[in-house]
Amino acid sequence: MQADRASTRPPRWSRPTTLLYARPGIVVTTERFTAGRSSYAVAELTHLRTGRGPHDRLAARIVTLAALGAGATGVLLGFTGGLERLTAGAYLGLGAVCLLPVLLVLLGDRWRPPAHELHGHCHGTELLLFSSDDREQFDQVVDALRQAREQHRYADADDPSPTATYWRPDRP
Repeated sequence: MQADRASTRPPRWSRPTTLLYARPGIVVTTERFTAGRSSYAVAELTHLRTGRGPHDRLAARIVTLAALGAGATGVLLGFTGGLERLTAGAYLGLGAVCLLPVLLVLLGDRWRPPAHELHGHCHGTELLLFSSDDREQFDQVVDALRQAREQHRYADADDPSPTATYWRPDRP
């Protein structure tokens, strides 16, 4: 081996890296996906799926306490015989108290909605790749990552190598 030559040759043809999305902390190129301190090769990401994250803890606790309070009130009135002496207005009030947890769930999701999450597999491990409260930003990141995967999947289509020619039958 000659001293002035490298021991390995660079690939004969390499695809240039294209920037698809860039915001502070989030970069998507045709080769890499970086979110925060985590960085993954696009070729290694599989089974991408989107979903919503868990509900806000404070809202979940409030709903749980309201449901327990409504249930305890109903049980207490049932054991004391108070249900027989209630008027129609009291029954309507008890029904409203039982609907309170449902209303709190709807309001909690409206005020503090669950985050949008992107999950995927990398080297056989399921990971949370990206999470955002902003729906527009989340959609842009997911679209950029899907575009990167599409470009990565069909990389040989642009390969100018002579072995990538089409077979044609010999015509007499």
